[in-house]
Amino acid sequence: MKFLNKIKSAAPAIMMATAALTTTATAFAQDDNSILGAGSSFVNPLFSKIFSVYNAQTGIQVNYQSIGSGGGILQLTNKTVDFGDSDAPLSADQASKMSADVLHIPMCSGAVVITYNLPGCSANLNFTPSVLADIFLGKITTWSDPRIAAINKGVSIPAFPIIIAHRSDGSGTTNIFTNYLSDISPEWSTKVGKGGSVNWPVGLGGKGNAGVAGLIQQTPGALGYVELDYATQNKMPISKIQNKKGNYITPTVASTVAAGNINLPADSKIFIVNTDAADGYPIAGFTWALIYKEQSYNGRSAAKAEKVVKLLWWNIHQGQQYCAALNYAPLSAAALKVAEAILKSATYNGKAIL
Repeated sequence: MKFLNKIKSAAPAIMMATAALTTTATAFAQDDNSILGAGSSFVNPLFSKIFSVYNAQTGIQVNYQSIGSGGGILQLTNKTVDFGDSDAPLSADQASKMSADVLHIPMCSGAVVITYNLPGCSANLNFTPSVLADIFLGKITTWSDPRIAAINKGVSIPAFPIIIAHRSDGSGTTNIFTNYLSDISPEWSTKVGKGGSVNWPVGLGGKGNAGVAGLIQQTPGALGYVELDYATQNKMPISKIQNKKGNYITPTVASTVAAGNINLPADSKIFIVNTDAADGYPIAGFTWALIYKEQSYNGRSAAKAEKVVKLLWWNIHQGQQYCAALNYAPLSAAALKVAEAILKSATYNGKAIL
């Protein structure tokens, strides 16, 4: 109940943050030297770094609000940001609410990791797909369950109850994770399904990757999912997950690159969970910057449209050098070509911007 009260008490702060974003958007919309984005918390550590570098190099200020993929999509729908960012492509319903075609430009890929707070156990535990699904279905409820012990032989695991921590907001990280669970578990696919928001069978909700990480850190016995860099920076344990080939894989830049070493479709919209790669980490996905294909709207100037497109062009080229240090996988050569072609399709009054 204490945690539920914390979540309820956060509602006014969330409303204030939304109002602040709207106020900021009004100011930024009138400033061609400033760009406003919002969305994925999954990619926020990378965006924080590269937008700081971009500002130092160009003088252009990029204000990115890490409010979750769902929030970013909503702000783009309402045209209160220059770009959104999501860790999942727009659903048919989300796309239908946009006033025009939206481009998906892949920025990088990253790993969603299973982390936990288990006093007395410092090991990085192994999980199989079936054990992981049954934990999140609420069928495995204690850390000392024989199925967990069987895949972690020699590890002393205390008999804490398992407390699931999941996202409370619309989330691309959740979309990646629930796509994975739906792919490996028919029961999960039937009972819960996949998407940015689902009806979780069990657990407590936290806002953003930072909120879930914080919930896990303050709750003995907690287990949840966050983007790799959040677990790394907070020195949280990181699980090895058994992939389709039967190998237990540690989430790293290399194993995320292996998972994403595929040919992207022309629109770049694809999930890469449950990879066939023997050395690939199975819970990984791309994150996309979202912009309207036609950039002439709401009185936007041609200069503002050009600056937004050039920022994203810089992200997929010079910005890629900052990925690995923050535990993201840079775009492959094939993915870069797709991203370039998509950005070159952006227009202002029907004419190509690049």
